[in-house]
Amino acid sequence: MTLHRTDMSENSERRMAAEPAAPGFDSLDYVTVMIGDQILGLPIGRVHDVFITNRITLVPRAPSEIIGLLNLRGRIVTAICLRRRLGRPVTPRQDREGKTELVAVGIDHEGEAYALIVDAVGEVMRLDQSTFEPVPVHLDRSWTALATGVHRLDDRLLVVLDVDALLAIELDAAA
Repeated sequence: MTLHRTDMSENSERRMAAEPAAPGFDSLDYVTVMIGDQILGLPIGRVHDVFITNRITLVPRAPSEIIGLLNLRGRIVTAICLRRRLGRPVTPRQDREGKTELVAVGIDHEGEAYALIVDAVGEVMRLDQSTFEPVPVHLDRSWTALATGVHRLDDRLLVVLDVDALLAIELDAAA
C-alpha cells in the first residue's frame, strides 16, 4: 500500500504502514475510513493508496455514485463517492483556496483502478477474529448489501465493507 507523502502527515504514514497479519493468526486488519460519525473498515489487502485530490473529470450520464475520473500517476481511476453509495447526503469539503478537496482510498478490482471518496481516513486496525459478527438485522438496509459484518469496539461498531459489492454499480442506469 502506498501513501502519498505530500498529502498526509508523517504520523499518518507510519500508521498506514502496518503490515497485515501473518497467515495462521486470528486477526483481521482494516484500513478505517469515516463517513460522518460512522467508522467503516476496508480489508487492508484491498487498499493500495490513500491520497487527497481536487482534480476530477466529470463523466456525463454516469451513475450518481461515480463522481468522475482522475489521473493517478498516469493511470485513469474511477472515483466513487462512498457517501452516495451508502445513501448519505453529500457535503463537499473545500481547502483554503476554495477548491473541493477529496480524500480517497485507492483500490484495484478486476484490473481496474478505483478511488473510494471518503470523509476521512483513520488508522489501520488489527482486530481479533473472535470479535467479528455477522451483519446485524437492524443495520440500515442500504448498508446490509454492502457490508460483510461488524466488529464491536469499546464505544461503537466498525462496519466492515464488502469491496466487491461496493464496486458493483449498476452501469445500465448510464445508458
